Amino acid sequence: MSTDMRLEELVMGGLGDSGLVMGEVDEPTFAGLTERHRRELHVHCYRILGSFEDAEDTVQETFLRAWRRRETFEGRSTFRAWLYRIATNACLDLLAKRRPAPATGGEVPWLQPYPDRLLDELPAGDADEPEAVAVARETIELAYVVAVQHLAPRPRAALILRDVLGWPAKDVAELLGDSVNSVNSALQRARAGMREHLPAERQDWTGGEEDPATRELVRRYLDAGVATDIAGLAAMLRDDVRCSMPPTPGLHIGRDAVVNDWTANGFESLGDLRAVPTHVNRQPAVAFYLWRKQERAYLPLTIDVLRVTGGAITEITTFHDDQFPRLGLPERLPADGTE
Repeated sequence: MSTDMRLEELVMGGLGDSGLVMGEVDEPTFAGLTERHRRELHVHCYRILGSFEDAEDTVQETFLRAWRRRETFEGRSTFRAWLYRIATNACLDLLAKRRPAPATGGEVPWLQPYPDRLLDELPAGDADEPEAVAVARETIELAYVVAVQHLAPRPRAALILRDVLGWPAKDVAELLGDSVNSVNSALQRARAGMREHLPAERQDWTGGEEDPATRELVRRYLDAGVATDIAGLAAMLRDDVRCSMPPTPGLHIGRDAVVNDWTANGFESLGDLRAVPTHVNRQPAVAFYLWRKQERAYLPLTIDVLRVTGGAITEITTFHDDQFPRLGLPERLPADGTE
């Protein structure tokens, strides 16, 4: 049997003389086996870190560590679980180095959007597969990711491993180097923190399953935005709407506060706009383009990611134009509005 086939059997079944196999495998073969898990590991790191770019760096670090430590894989767990362990520790190391303190006050300056087109790369699998369940449970939506960022790193990791990926407490304890009791205690604190920061009506989110009423609301939002119609936009907002624009500081809560911010920043005098509907983090979103005379085209301005509850907009997270390329949006729209 070839080395490739022996390693494939080991990876899929978690069996075999792993020390021998990992010692024999060459780097291209190993890279091929790790690469198939890239997207799900990236989503995992993104949940922990809240930053698409940091997640990319951490996945690269994960693959590097896995290659260097390949002989430590003993086959007691699946190859996939082994990679998750490495990725989680890489995330914790990065948090200790770059962001020693969690987010506060509902703001996450480092928050970045996650393109739906990349989420679609996750393996389809069965409905019971961890990543399929994770996405179905709306643990990729921005409000969830923001709430996670308010937890201390280790409780954050425990929460995602237990509640999103469904790991047993003993496996989480082994990864974190703690007792099962300590993990369960950290998990209780993390769940309490999530309840504090998640919207109360979270179970009513439309998420990726948009009904006709939600699609119509997004269409009206797009039309009112292009018309710079603040009154029209305000009519679609719930009284307690939240609005932020990471990394720009400032969290505006309540319809009046949001409208006042739009007015103060001269939204009505922006100029000629066009817009493209899209989806980000399994949520509806609208990308706005501003007419630039010198370019004779509409160029990226901002993208609004919406949370819709009960027929009203309850949250708007606005990202800058630097996110357009990652989201697969057009670089420009021509004068006639066609792509």
